[in-house]
Amino acid sequence: MSKFAVVIPAAGKAERFGGAEKKTFAKLDGRPVFLRSVEHFIGRKDVCQTILAVAPEDMGEMKSSYGANLGFMGVKLVEGGARRSDTVAAALKVVSDDASYVAVHDAARPCVTAEMIDRVFAEAVKTGAAILASPLTGTIKRVSDAGVIETTASRAGLYEAQTPQVFRKDVLVDAYKRLGDGAGETTDDAQVVEMSGHAVSIVKSDRTNLKVTMKSDMVLANAILKARPAKAAPRLGAFEEAQW
Repeated sequence: MSKFAVVIPAAGKAERFGGAEKKTFAKLDGRPVFLRSVEHFIGRKDVCQTILAVAPEDMGEMKSSYGANLGFMGVKLVEGGARRSDTVAAALKVVSDDASYVAVHDAARPCVTAEMIDRVFAEAVKTGAAILASPLTGTIKRVSDAGVIETTASRAGLYEAQTPQVFRKDVLVDAYKRLGDGAGETTDDAQVVEMSGHAVSIVKSDRTNLKVTMKSDMVLANAILKARPAKAAPRLGAFEEAQW
């Protein structure tokens, strides 16, 4: 069985979320957003390591409030960087030798399903690089700085990239080395790999795998989670009754 290390970047500023509480720690049906994302990978037989990359200024709160539980779950905490690419690069340095593949999944994407993960993992094993992506369905307008429509763009062949984004470990590590500091201009890991010359396949997903960006997204994420069949949460042993 192929083994996957899962990197969960949670070091962003989350400026669009607003409010005093950072998006990472915001509660979704009583549990932090980041934990809802982490839990999708805990207990999977094909996942040999889960790495949570946190902003330096959040590390104290993460350790004091959640460190014991995360440790019991086998989640490794690392310090992230100023940009997403810096955060992923820092996590790659501690990826286990047991892992042949690395999956990068947004800490703010709590509604992914096991079936979505299964499909993108399988595609990455076949092609070396694969991501979840949802086809665009709305009418796309290109707008000027003055707020005026310049043109209506064709949506044919356009997809919104999602996570997990999954790569053979050597492909992702080599792509980051090749791009160097230029990786800072990229917006996701698929782009880093694309720029290295390696093809990236897509696995069609849907808009329920949303990313929490603004507070209004919390309402949508909560509705999606409640609409799905109930399943047993990962058992946390002695920490099972802890308040997250």
